[in-house]
Amino acid sequence: MENYFNYFTEIEEHFQRRRGSILLLSTLDWALIETWREAGIPLEAVLRGIDDAFDKYEARKSRARMRQINGLAWCTQAVMDAVEAMKEASIGAQPAATGSAPAPGFEPENIAAHLNQCATQLEQAPLTGLAAAIAQQTAARLRELALTLPANLEELERNLTVLEEKLFNALTATASESDLLALREESARELAPYRSRMKTEQIRQVEQQFLRKRLLEKYALPRLSLFYMSRQ
Repeated sequence: MENYFNYFTEIEEHFQRRRGSILLLSTLDWALIETWREAGIPLEAVLRGIDDAFDKYEARKSRARMRQINGLAWCTQAVMDAVEAMKEASIGAQPAATGSAPAPGFEPENIAAHLNQCATQLEQAPLTGLAAAIAQQTAARLRELALTLPANLEELERNLTVLEEKLFNALTATASESDLLALREESARELAPYRSRMKTEQIRQVEQQFLRKRLLEKYALPRLSLFYMSRQ
């Protein structure tokens, strides 16, 4: 549970420490982290991959002039190698601990507040047509879930994933051709320096996450996943 909450911040802070300076992660970086999280890649593997990538970079830098590492995509292959090494060593993700008490931050009142806040944002979003209808339906469903929270958080998370996917599909279907083209061109520019270091499937996944993030930002829409729930 702890890694689930800290996944993004742990990766961001570790990358910044290895780089030796504060570099705000780009939309591309966040999209890449999202694909790792959705693929179930353990936090330990990502951190190990970042270390390996920087170790190799620093060894080569001592022999030749090299540009500073400016994005997480530079570490993609090293992260994949770390995943394979962990699989071979049989030290992958550990099974979740069981217990009756909710993990810190997962208290029912916090979850309900998150769902209701997301519902409010969806109800107030500047959408029209199909996207507006789906947003209103999603908001109503979120308020239902807030009242009758499933005991199993994985079940709730699956519900939220389905709801967000429907919303994203509606946004994509109703977005103008020019808007989608502009976003895809932006994504292509961001990815260009790293394409040689990434597999085709990885590129496709990051492009999809990039588009999702930008569309949600455009209409000030929330991420529904419990991962984005405030624990304050």
